[in-house]
Amino acid sequence: MKNLFILIFAFSFTFQINSQKLNDTIVIKNVNVIPMNINTILKNRDVFITNKKIINISITGEQPIKLSHKIIKGENKYLLPGFAEMHFHNQNNLKSEFKLLIANGITTARNMAEYQGQDQIKNREIAKVTQIAPQYFTTGPYLMRNNFKTLNDVKKVVLQHKKRGYDFLKLADNLPKEIYLALLEETHNNKIKIVGHGQRKLPLEYSLRMKSIAHVEEFMNILPKEYLKNDKKLINYAKEIKNNGVYVSPTLGIYNMIMNYADNNKHVNLTNSNNLKYLPKHYADYWLSDSINYRKHNWFTSKESLKRLQKELNWQKKFTKILHQEKVYLLSSSDTYGLFIPGFSLHEELEFINSSGLSTYETLKTTTINPARYLNTISQEGTVNIGKNANLVLLNKNPLENIKNTRTIQGVFLKGKWYSRKDLNILLNEVEKSYIKD
Repeated sequence: MKNLFILIFAFSFTFQINSQKLNDTIVIKNVNVIPMNINTILKNRDVFITNKKIINISITGEQPIKLSHKIIKGENKYLLPGFAEMHFHNQNNLKSEFKLLIANGITTARNMAEYQGQDQIKNREIAKVTQIAPQYFTTGPYLMRNNFKTLNDVKKVVLQHKKRGYDFLKLADNLPKEIYLALLEETHNNKIKIVGHGQRKLPLEYSLRMKSIAHVEEFMNILPKEYLKNDKKLINYAKEIKNNGVYVSPTLGIYNMIMNYADNNKHVNLTNSNNLKYLPKHYADYWLSDSINYRKHNWFTSKESLKRLQKELNWQKKFTKILHQEKVYLLSSSDTYGLFIPGFSLHEELEFINSSGLSTYETLKTTTINPARYLNTISQEGTVNIGKNANLVLLNKNPLENIKNTRTIQGVFLKGKWYSRKDLNILLNEVEKSYIKD
């Protein structure tokens, strides 16, 4: 019954934009390729795609183009690997949120929690058999200290994760040392990776036994407070993070969003956002209301608090740059909840990462080759090279000149199928219409 449901859902979800057959050859003609395995632009290239794969990349005119080939004009445009959103939260309608991701060039997504009433394993299976869906990875439930009251609870939780087949186990709270060490051992024995928040009440070394840490903010709480302004100490901590092979998700944009909620002047801009139409009205109304914590508590809204939040964001950007300089792998992760709208939020996050001091190329790595390395999909994803999957983004402007140009999406290749700007606009319009009924 479960498989039947998935197939029915997938059939209803499949959006037939055109009659293109997946075994047809498509040629992106005379395009500028940003391959991402090196910092360069391969100008005037013809990129051939057949059966969902890049089968050839040649200098324009060198490889014959047949009459049967479908041609996409690439002149003065830029071809990149599809983007990865490494901290996605499925908050509302899955079908609509997938469309928002694809319309923003996101072809890989890591969901970071399974909330009550959700079945993210089913969602992952839906994504596999649905055309308009990213490559989808997911954690299990959002686990906190009260999920692990005894050592026996640790075994139960880990076995549940193994049985269900989640890609990761996510921690969102501090654990007693005895419980945490037991969790590390159980997940190791069952080949499950731990991701999420750090262990704030334990030395840094304990948190570095995880596969990845979400939020640079976490280090403000993990590291000794007397060293937060000591650059030499911060560099040494960054070296330690690198040596342990831990990936870090900065999630700077969502921290900035907290200030947008709390500051009355910035809050006005939220209410005027044109992208609110891509959220259910009841959901948007709640996040615009004064009932959310960021609007009603002085810890966020007072003048002193707003100054503190800005200083904390500045520190996070500074440490993000230090992490990068010490060659820690960073992952593009916008943490989509509230008014940080799926798809659109990733571009804002990339702009914050770039403004932290990374070059545009290094910033783009956080959403292409780094996630592919992290997810062990580098043999098929993350770069524009022969043999890779045709999950690609075509931009009208060069993102190496300005990171904001990631927003200039002319089209997206998803699972080998081409979606033009017109097609992507149709997807966005469908989302808007679906939420008008809300």
